[in-house]
Amino acid sequence: MRLESYVQGRWAAPGTDLVLVRSAVTGEPVAEVASGGLAMDEVLDHARRVGGPALRRLTFHDRAAMLKALAQYLTERKEALYALSLQTGATRGDSLIDVDGGIGTLFVFASKGRRELPNATVLLDGEAESLSRSGRFAGRHVLTSRAGVAVHINAFNFPCWGLLEKLAPALLAGVPVVTKPATVTAQVAHALVRMIAESGILPAGALQCVIGATGDLFDHLTGQDVVAFTGSAETASRLQRHPVIAREAVRFNAERDSLNAAILGPDAVPGTPEFDLFVREVAKEMTVKAGQKCTAIRRAMAPRAQVPAVIDALRQRLAGVRVGDPALEGVRMGPVVGLDQRRDVRAKLDLLAPETERVAGDPDDFAVEGADPARGAFLPPILLHCPDPIRATRVHQVEAFGPACTVMGYADPAEAVRLANRGEGSLVASLYTHDPAAAAEIVFGASAFHGRLLVVDRDCAKDQTGHGSPVPHLVHGGPGRAGGGEELGGMRALRPYLQRTALQGSPAMLTALTGSWVKGAPVIEAAAHPFRARFEELEIGRTFHSGERTITVEDIEHFAAFTGDTFYAHMSDEAVKDHPFFPGRVAHGYLLLAFAAGLFVDPEPGPVLANYGLDSLRFLKPLRPGEAIRVRLTAKEKSPRTTQYGEVRWDVEILTGAGETAATYELLTMNAMRG
Repeated sequence: MRLESYVQGRWAAPGTDLVLVRSAVTGEPVAEVASGGLAMDEVLDHARRVGGPALRRLTFHDRAAMLKALAQYLTERKEALYALSLQTGATRGDSLIDVDGGIGTLFVFASKGRRELPNATVLLDGEAESLSRSGRFAGRHVLTSRAGVAVHINAFNFPCWGLLEKLAPALLAGVPVVTKPATVTAQVAHALVRMIAESGILPAGALQCVIGATGDLFDHLTGQDVVAFTGSAETASRLQRHPVIAREAVRFNAERDSLNAAILGPDAVPGTPEFDLFVREVAKEMTVKAGQKCTAIRRAMAPRAQVPAVIDALRQRLAGVRVGDPALEGVRMGPVVGLDQRRDVRAKLDLLAPETERVAGDPDDFAVEGADPARGAFLPPILLHCPDPIRATRVHQVEAFGPACTVMGYADPAEAVRLANRGEGSLVASLYTHDPAAAAEIVFGASAFHGRLLVVDRDCAKDQTGHGSPVPHLVHGGPGRAGGGEELGGMRALRPYLQRTALQGSPAMLTALTGSWVKGAPVIEAAAHPFRARFEELEIGRTFHSGERTITVEDIEHFAAFTGDTFYAHMSDEAVKDHPFFPGRVAHGYLLLAFAAGLFVDPEPGPVLANYGLDSLRFLKPLRPGEAIRVRLTAKEKSPRTTQYGEVRWDVEILTGAGETAATYELLTMNAMRG
């Protein structure tokens, strides 16, 4: 099977430089890749000219719905991806991480995009800033889709998850993607892209896939483009030094391999839940995907007194791992991705040999079930011990990207931190302790060198997601050796694909441009209460001014008795004598909110379906008994949610009788649409 590139809406394999893709299990050819022959300038032009405008016409909610539909479509077809993944050495469990993990990431970004982003094409970044005493000049930041292409270079170990976890935030941000999978597992990524293309869910030009070499693609990048790379430090450095990257200031996000650590806490002695959790996780990270994970545990650190027990426990656990054909039931670990990778792992183990001793696993003598160890790329789980990690250097610099891990001891938490940080930047470290003091010392000592820190104890044991599993909600990346980049992290993942721009102008102009009312802009007042307007009829800036209500001592005492809030500041003048904030007995802040609602709410049934919350509440001036309040209510923003209703954000200001601001907040309502 020749793997074709999907470019400009068609499948093509014009190149003549052929590379065979072989099964990691049998060594037999399963596909061929033809490199060259693609006009990369035309590929990028198609994304910019066709895909970008189509995506930017959609709102964030439209794009979120698109991601959800795509996730549902792929879920129905994922068995075909499992079958192809067997050729790469992946077991069923490995494929669940890759295939289901990738589809799950689509679902998460679809859900968060729907809930956390507006139904608009522009994202507001913070509140407006007044830039003049008169209030007639202001500024505001906005985020808009970049007008370029997201070029995604993916690693071999996760052909589905790696493609989809980058694709989801780029499309949600409105930027088209050109994805380039690693050749050695390209048959899986190729099948995934074919499914996406056949679905017809994405707009034309939103996704293109280059199989094989990228040719001169980087020569045609511009300052509007983004490159997201996952792979080796060597390749990342070479790409980052490309002259076009520097000249055009192309955004470049690198996620590289790293020497991640698992740390056994000083309190986690044999027999404790934390000791067992540590051993289980180290063994799992050595064998899942045959250790071919950028987040895998490469250095297992334990108090020196516990090192023998750790080695014994790991040796026993690894002895039960069955290595062989991943299609066979009961096989826990398949081969590494190919013979070249096996040679690389063995070469790295040779480099580590002067500083370590092998305590489990012999790459020259181990059992393989259902396959020929001479033809497949098999290795056993290999456990090393470094007796002197302080003086050692290679264990903190050399990564064997396979089923290998080095155990090392530390004297105290401070030394554990120094050892973990000698990786010079890691994606993740995990700590197994039930001692908050030890956790604080290690976590905050190591945080500057790690993108993610997982603390596991008996309390979260059943719910924690594991050392090696990035989740869409949290950032994935790390400083230094790990590449210095970030992916995922919820809506943070959209930032590389959005341009932050500072807008300046009059409040009226900023309101018109952003669709969000800025204080100082003209307001619209009408005889009818704004709560009588349906969603489509309600204008941004529509304002209601209430009448006044005077706060009495009886109001305060009734509220205190009714709610049980008898905080001293509300109960007597004597209690707040010499108080730094209160001039005497004051009204409850929540009493003000309740009275404010009574002043602005229109009580009759109408388009306002529900009040579902308030944001940014601030109490700015305490009110004494005898003072009056009134309310200004202004429609600030609108965002359609369904075809039946939309969200309205109201700017609310509680004013004193003298016109001073007593409190501000934003009220959220759901308003019905016509019909």
